[in-house]
Amino acid sequence: MGAVVMPQMGESIVEGTITKWLKATGDKVERDEALFEISTDKVDSEVPAPESGVLEAVFFPEGETVEINTVVAVIGDGSKVGKHAAPVAQPSSGLGGQPAPLAPQPAPPPAQPPPGPVEVPVGASAPPAAKGSHGRIRSSPLVRRIAREKGIDLAQVGPGSGAGGRISKKDILAYVERQERAATVGVAAGAFPAVPEARFGDYEEEPLSAMRASIAEHMVRTKRVSPHVSTVHLVDCTAVARLRSASKEQFLQQNGTKLTFMPFFLKAAASALKAFPTVNASLDGRQLIKHREVNIGMAVALDWGLIVPVIRNADELSLLGLQRAVNDLASRARAKELKPEEIAQGTFSVSNYGSYNSLLATPAINQPQIAILGIGAVRKTPVVINDAIAIRSMSYLTLSFDHRAIDGATADLFLEHIREIVEGWNTPVL
Repeated sequence: MGAVVMPQMGESIVEGTITKWLKATGDKVERDEALFEISTDKVDSEVPAPESGVLEAVFFPEGETVEINTVVAVIGDGSKVGKHAAPVAQPSSGLGGQPAPLAPQPAPPPAQPPPGPVEVPVGASAPPAAKGSHGRIRSSPLVRRIAREKGIDLAQVGPGSGAGGRISKKDILAYVERQERAATVGVAAGAFPAVPEARFGDYEEEPLSAMRASIAEHMVRTKRVSPHVSTVHLVDCTAVARLRSASKEQFLQQNGTKLTFMPFFLKAAASALKAFPTVNASLDGRQLIKHREVNIGMAVALDWGLIVPVIRNADELSLLGLQRAVNDLASRARAKELKPEEIAQGTFSVSNYGSYNSLLATPAINQPQIAILGIGAVRKTPVVINDAIAIRSMSYLTLSFDHRAIDGATADLFLEHIREIVEGWNTPVL
């Protein structure tokens, strides 16, 4: 008998939503055959059967959110179809990640609250922190440094757990965690406010999917966190368009993949990110984190939402390597085959809305990044060159950036770097 458990699809993921069962109770299944689909706050994926046999029991219906390592189904020889009692959530045994046996676990005794700083409800005033004989809040230099970096008033942390109410590192980190958790709850509430006046006339309800809800929260958070500013440059893509047109058939024959405009823009963007490292960065409080790796996230539209897989070390890839990465990640995103690590640790993002014939847009920044490049459709357009009208392949490029970290001059120079590469492209693709 084989237990099928809810897998952990990444270190920070604690639950998943079963979106679709691909097999029914009593069906035969083969080892590694797709058994059910799940959705987490990071990725949608198919879960394979751990062994061959008959699906004897399914414990959770579609739409149910289940904690990781919980037994969700049983595969056996078919002799006990429908006869299994639903188990409780099964924690990992810690031995090679194997699930614990299929036995109900006794309820743990009530946990005693550990000693530590007093919990302060959001919006409530914290009790004053302990002060020394000269009125100073008692804390270590490390605690004061953390407070400065996070913009925290130590008087709001409350009495610490140290001798005489001294604030320790543990106390301030617990305070930071509480504030961040409260902020996350606030974002979720802001993403889904009650709007009863929306219900009128003839209508039907459709609950948001886990991915759609995650996108909503992410978009509300990015608009609340980053002061968005956008700058737009018009780029002459004629050199790239001609090269692509002349090479695409042979490129396909030689490499087995189509040649699109995307790798040209990615190559130019990677070069610009190396030239302007401030754009290839994230903000953590008052600290600007400049990434040495150039990991470009690529927005992929799905029938059920949007996902941003990451091309790692994009600056080290050739045009062919970038094209293969684009095709591979987009294909596996639509097939729900991406791994959690393939949508993590991006340092910059690109949105190619031009593939849907959009000329211009202002994409939202993908947190915790501080900029995103938007690529409009490449269209033949009459333009003035040397006081004469010519037909050129033109595209609008947009850079949305976080004005806390990037000024307009840097953003414009960044786009000019991309424009110069694209307009002066003379590197063969074959």
